[in-house]
Amino acid sequence: MTRMIAPSLLAADFMNLKRDVEMINRSEADWLHLDIMDGVFVPNISFGFSVLDALKDVSTKPLDVHLMIVEPQKFIREVAASGAYMMNVHFEACQHLHRTVAAIKDAGMKAGVTLNPHTPIAMLEDIIRDLDMVLLMSVNPGYGAQKFIEHSVEKTERLRNMINEKGLSTWIELDGGINSDTARRLFAAGADVLVAGNYVFNATDPIQTIKDLKSV
Repeated sequence: MTRMIAPSLLAADFMNLKRDVEMINRSEADWLHLDIMDGVFVPNISFGFSVLDALKDVSTKPLDVHLMIVEPQKFIREVAASGAYMMNVHFEACQHLHRTVAAIKDAGMKAGVTLNPHTPIAMLEDIIRDLDMVLLMSVNPGYGAQKFIEHSVEKTERLRNMINEKGLSTWIELDGGINSDTARRLFAAGADVLVAGNYVFNATDPIQTIKDLKSV
C-alpha cells in the first residue's frame, strides 16, 4: 500500500510562504496540497491562482490542488496553467461530474473527486473507474485545525473495498485532523495519501514530523 504525505499550505506562514515551501522541498513529503476556497461553497476564502502561479516556480513537489468552490469546471485551464499534477473537485459542486473529470484529464492533469463527510461513497459507483483519486474529507471543509470525524476510518475501509472489488488502482486521500494516531488508523484502513496541515507546520521539526507520518 502506498503511503504518501501531502502537507497543506493552508497551515503555512503566509508571510513566509517561500520559506515554508522550500522546507517542504527538503522533506520527504510527496505532494504539496493547495486548498482554494471561494467563501461560497465553503465559509472561508484562502488564496487564488496568482499564488498557484508563484508556487510553480518554487515547489519541487507535485501540486495537489483542491478546489472548494462552486462551478470548478470554469477554472480547469487556470489550474492546469499553474502546473498542477492533481485537480480535486467536489462531488457536491459539480452538476456534470463526468464531463468535468474528462476535461481535467484532457488538460493534462490527474483527476480527483472529493466527498464531504456526509456524502456516501455509493455516489461514486458510476464515476470511480474514471478517477485517479478520491479525496475523503475527514473534517467539514473550510477551516483548518478541526477535530477528526471518526467515521472516516470506516468510510476509508468501505472505499478501499469498492476499489479493490472493481480491480482499480484509484488512490484514496484523506484531509482533516491528521496526526500520528489518525494517520496510523487511516493507512491501516487503506488510505494512500494523507493531507496534514497544522500537525506539520506547527511542529517543532516539520521535516521529521513528515518522515514520522510516513512510517506510522
